[in-house]
Amino acid sequence: MKDRIRILVTSDVHGMIFGTDYARGGSRPMGMVKMKTLVDSLRDENTLLIDNGDSLEGTPFIFHYYHVDRTRPNPAAIPLSVMGYDYVNVGNHDFNYGMKELKRFLRETGAFCITGNVVHNGVPLGPKYLLRKIAGLTIAFFGITTQYVPHWENPANIEGVEFLDAYDYAVKTVSEIKEKEHADVIVGVYHGGFEKHPVTGAITSETDENEGYRIMQDIDGLDLLIMGHQHDSAQGVLCGTAYTETKSRAQEIAVHDIDTKTRKITTSIVPVTEETQDDPVLLEKLLPYENACLSWLDKKLGECTEDLRVKDPMDARIHKAQVITLMNEAFMEMSGADLSATALFQGATGFPQEITMRGLLSTYMFPNTLVVKEITGSALKEYLEKNAEFWTVKDGQITVSDRAIPAHPLYHNYDMADGIEYTVKVSNPVGERVISLTRNGVPVKDSDKFTIAVNNYRAVGGGEFDMIKNAPTVKEDARSMVEILAEYIMKHPKIDFTPVHNITLIP
Repeated sequence: MKDRIRILVTSDVHGMIFGTDYARGGSRPMGMVKMKTLVDSLRDENTLLIDNGDSLEGTPFIFHYYHVDRTRPNPAAIPLSVMGYDYVNVGNHDFNYGMKELKRFLRETGAFCITGNVVHNGVPLGPKYLLRKIAGLTIAFFGITTQYVPHWENPANIEGVEFLDAYDYAVKTVSEIKEKEHADVIVGVYHGGFEKHPVTGAITSETDENEGYRIMQDIDGLDLLIMGHQHDSAQGVLCGTAYTETKSRAQEIAVHDIDTKTRKITTSIVPVTEETQDDPVLLEKLLPYENACLSWLDKKLGECTEDLRVKDPMDARIHKAQVITLMNEAFMEMSGADLSATALFQGATGFPQEITMRGLLSTYMFPNTLVVKEITGSALKEYLEKNAEFWTVKDGQITVSDRAIPAHPLYHNYDMADGIEYTVKVSNPVGERVISLTRNGVPVKDSDKFTIAVNNYRAVGGGEFDMIKNAPTVKEDARSMVEILAEYIMKHPKIDFTPVHNITLIP
């Protein structure tokens, strides 16, 4: 349309290409194979197409590519290339396989990277901003990603990378555009979300991981802020700035229409539906990857005497699902650590008695690596107290604290430890909830020292676990946690499993 410019944006695709439910079978209305059909129905000659990051982690499909066969083109890049994306902004999970793989992915998309606040070896990934003239209007774009990445990422994957403060970068960039350019519309593309609810103003994040509210509240002249990262569906206007955010896994697309006469911006969120058809071009290009992945997922690794599937996620956290016991035992044996701690991630399925790669990847779905830390007894207590903050008591029952469910549940920040025995009284004040802590029945002293296996996210302090970050590192394993689990199970193809009930939560 001559009197309208349209900006279409996907975000947080997380390797979801086919919409396959890899844990349970079947498929759901999501994925880039369907997204192309939706995009084709929405675009015209005055349309720009942008992706807002987090393509390279999240499904067995993308895990299979990175850990089994990297010889072919990156399947996460193929949809962006075929669909002709104009721009791509980088997300925090796009660093999960290191800068070499990230830059390869960016090249293969054929899209122009606009992430300006990430600098690698002194060179920004994208320009400070860019101007695009379309349908008679000049639009200024700048791309930023959350500077919180070093709190999560394996340091080896971001060696030589500097993350400039996203808020400061946005303030300076908008000011420079207004001073130097004659842009009709200024658009920020931000891989970050809201630290306050956009309608109520209630605090949803207490760190500078997400700063969308502050950016819109403080920066005059920013016409549109396109967000991601939190996986929420949102649209509206805040302090004169239009905004959008979409759900993850290519479930929906954000549509931004700019009236070329009035410059008014109208937003909408359009979902992929059950009626949305697979695009035949993408289907042909990507089906070989999918078939190889599905065959690999069904490979039997071993078997267990116990059924370790997760039937009730809440109960599985309150009483420690025994799949956690098995994983912790594997991490302790394979690393030589005294203790191990891991979380039951959102949507984790657990393992049936016959264990396959499908079971592993449906339970441990992040590409974390293993790190062994040396921890004192006092730091261990502090660590367990931090985990205990996940819970609260309501009407006499243990339930998840409101602080643990901001924009989306932080189940990955509740670790359950093995190698020790401990009791948590949830109704006690924060910091005073661990009322008993022993190892092999012997009380743990503050001066005791242990080694503990955790993932790299926790090792760098992810989830505000500074006591783990500050603990000395004993060793690091470059393999993914799933690879370690698979090796353990193949080493023990018939696991004679004994349940361990070492964690007690009381109201």
